[in-house]
Amino acid sequence: MKLHFQSVIFDLDGVITKTAIIHFKAWKAAFDEYLKLREERDNQPFREFTQQDYLTYVDGKPRYDGVKSFLESRGVKIPYGAPEDSPERETICGIGNRKNRKFLEILEKEGIEVYESTIELIKQLKEKGVRIGVASSSKNCKHILEVAGIEELFETRVDGLVSQKLGLKGKPEPDIFVVASYNLESSPADSVVVEDATSGVLAGRNGGFGLVLGVARKNNHKDLFENGADIVVSDLSEISLEWMERWFHKQPKHLLKHWEKTDKTLRFEGQVFKKEEIPFVNPCYFKTAESLLFSKHKIALFLDYDGTLTPIVERPELAVLSSEMYDLLTALSKKFLVAIVSGRSREDVEKLVGLDGIFYAGSHGFDIKGPGFSKTQEEAEALIPVINKITQELKQELGEIPGLLLEEKRFSIAVHYRLVDEGRYLSKIERVVTHKVQDNPQLRLMHGKKVFELLPKIDWDKGKAIRWIMQALEIDWKEYSVIYIGDDVTDEDAFRTIRTRGTAILVSEIPKISCADFFLKSPQEVARFFKILLDKC
Repeated sequence: MKLHFQSVIFDLDGVITKTAIIHFKAWKAAFDEYLKLREERDNQPFREFTQQDYLTYVDGKPRYDGVKSFLESRGVKIPYGAPEDSPERETICGIGNRKNRKFLEILEKEGIEVYESTIELIKQLKEKGVRIGVASSSKNCKHILEVAGIEELFETRVDGLVSQKLGLKGKPEPDIFVVASYNLESSPADSVVVEDATSGVLAGRNGGFGLVLGVARKNNHKDLFENGADIVVSDLSEISLEWMERWFHKQPKHLLKHWEKTDKTLRFEGQVFKKEEIPFVNPCYFKTAESLLFSKHKIALFLDYDGTLTPIVERPELAVLSSEMYDLLTALSKKFLVAIVSGRSREDVEKLVGLDGIFYAGSHGFDIKGPGFSKTQEEAEALIPVINKITQELKQELGEIPGLLLEEKRFSIAVHYRLVDEGRYLSKIERVVTHKVQDNPQLRLMHGKKVFELLPKIDWDKGKAIRWIMQALEIDWKEYSVIYIGDDVTDEDAFRTIRTRGTAILVSEIPKISCADFFLKSPQEVARFFKILLDKC
């Protein structure tokens, strides 16, 4: 069986090795010593560091972030210091270094055990050609793998030392997992993250990974589900390669049919599995559309344009909003936060929609503008000359093909072949655009509906654009029902970021494999859905 996912990236502590308990012991020793010092010196009441403190404030985070997070929870403010601080210094770095010293002492004394079920799964994955990486906040990762005798199982290691060198952000930001997936010549969409910490599954969700698998070593199933895990098991012996593969064939349900109906099944490429057969799947996948959408106090609506608000047409300039859709968007914008997230240039989609007071994210999120905010990707701007050069080359090499349309954008060039005789010309078009990407490694090739698009090879997509808008407006996932509606391959990036903490809706005439929770058959059904939202709110 050939698997459809390309790589699996494992956290270290608590997933591969039984070092989580050692970390807890070291953290407890370091923090309790410091808290007792404050009791004796400053007459501050002593409250010991607990297992719950470890899970909430420290687990999975870079060392100094963990110190800062826990001390802030106790109202303690001390200088940050520097990584070179001695373990005796009363700084965040000093306490972090004291913890590391205690960790190494315990490690030397007690040794390292591995989870045999994890090692067995890794070996099975490697036999199927899946590439394996380890991503950890620990600066001791390499040493631990060497002592455990399992370093050779991993093709890449992105740990605390690598993060420091590359300037990567720690969990819950997805940086270490994203870099690991690229090191394995994969992408987040085609990769699995395996984590036991809430900050780790949240990082996997923020990174838009194809599957976020939680391991509840601490009986923390609920916390892992609430922070973004698609699947949670107590041990990796409970999950099989076949189940992981099925996940990448999940199909959404029809939203209007499941508005008030609880469907206790999941569909994988036509196969139906009952909820009791898969107890390790996030409960959100079995909820009704209504309960998902109205479980929070406020609604944030993120919408693709072509194929979602308007039907797919032969030429991009013909995709004009109907008067009904314009009126619905106007009404929605008065009640909810509304953002248009499109592959078109921002200026183009802003002109087509014509509404003030809402957000517009163009060029798949590279260019964002809204009330009081704007952002363009600086790395993408630096590649505009390359895009312009490629555009001229494509005009020369493909410009004579009947029906071919080159859509020039600020950050990309789209090659539309909807009107082309595919039997005669498609192979040539695909060969030319593929060679352009091979000759220009700063670019990547994206496939859409009857279109090839060349754009900057940067870790940025519609999902990350949504996160940026939410952070800019200080929108909390826990307070808002976040909805994303889109119809194309590029919208899957947003679906993977949204799911488990929002509602992802695909626009498609027929059910198909997608990361979305539900599907609507057409822009007309999208309009019906908008009317339901307006009526119920």
